[in-house]
Amino acid sequence: MLVLVPAAAQAWRAINGTEVNPVRKGVFEVIPSGRSGPQQFWCGAGDYARMVLGVGATQRIYIWRAIGPSETRPGAKSVQFSLSPPPGKEDYQPGYSLSVKHEGDNLDAAMARRYCSSAFPF
Repeated sequence: MLVLVPAAAQAWRAINGTEVNPVRKGVFEVIPSGRSGPQQFWCGAGDYARMVLGVGATQRIYIWRAIGPSETRPGAKSVQFSLSPPPGKEDYQPGYSLSVKHEGDNLDAAMARRYCSSAFPF
């Protein structure tokens, strides 16, 4: 008997509880576990990049696809990230507000992971 394992079984949990799943080579998506402000998405992306992908603190993380339907968890919303800019966004300059609505927006891995501290106020 063949048993299929859903993609969510391969999920990694970030420090703030967001689910992170690979989508395709070089692209991963962050799915919130509750609240879903920009900080939660960036925390998940930064934590995954540093802890799983092993990138350095200054590595840029880019929004590959803005907030929308998840590819790995039907019915959920997600933001897709990559360590390289999406096509046509190589020279994109992000604004000053934190957002998950614009492909090409980017932060370095350390800054993205700093948003995890807002998930655990002291």
